[in-house]
Amino acid sequence: MDTHSYWRKQTPATPLFPDIDWGKPEQRSQSGRLGIIGGNKLGFAGVGEGYGIAVAAGVGEVRVLLPDVLRKAIPATITDTVFGATNPSGSLARDALIQMKTIGQWATGILLIGDAGRNSETAIVYEDFIQTYTGPLTMTRDAIDLVKHSSQLIIERPDTLLILSFAQLQKLFQLVYYPKVLTFSMQLTSLIEALHKFTITYPVSVTVLFKEQLIVATGGEVTSTPWENPMAIWRGSVATKASVYWLWTPKKTLESVTSSLLSRP
Repeated sequence: MDTHSYWRKQTPATPLFPDIDWGKPEQRSQSGRLGIIGGNKLGFAGVGEGYGIAVAAGVGEVRVLLPDVLRKAIPATITDTVFGATNPSGSLARDALIQMKTIGQWATGILLIGDAGRNSETAIVYEDFIQTYTGPLTMTRDAIDLVKHSSQLIIERPDTLLILSFAQLQKLFQLVYYPKVLTFSMQLTSLIEALHKFTITYPVSVTVLFKEQLIVATGGEVTSTPWENPMAIWRGSVATKASVYWLWTPKKTLESVTSSLLSRP
């Protein structure tokens, strides 16, 4: 098992990259600007929780973009909010692309956190944004499902981090015709090897939970960290912490994301 030189294992007692935490910027002005995009008229829990987690983790500034149908629903604790046009289904409309591009120009990193709805117009807006935004981009939860028809674009995009479920990873491999079938019964080592090869082939970075291990893969390098809290992934808090850490060391995706998994802000 340990013959895989590209696979390193982390535990709370043995962090792989302690320098990332020690090198955390002391001044907020140097701690990055995170833009969080998501929400629809039925919910914005991921956005709300993500905002609080990003602040607690030590991000410099955080700004959220929501459909304007939520204008009266936002709690006072979320102090920096931008609202975009809403379509009839309650998600971001085509005209919201202006606000998305604006927040993309302001931010040093963007998190598409989900609660995005299933509207085809919203999918097009997200796809258009992903094509034009060039900075670090983290995607998680149903934001990944929303743009599944652009999966090839996403895996070929540099500075892209996907934090997804195993079922979403299975679907992604199928959508891009990657020649490896993923199954829930496969060995952990087989998935590690598949992600090693996948992230050599494509510049995308992947974080996925499998057999109580949270796996991070980028550029052929892989880490695994024991993980017992899947709800933290489904709520978006793992993606938010990873996004914040990545802002501090944008050239060290594997190290920053792996380190974020041990953080307890």
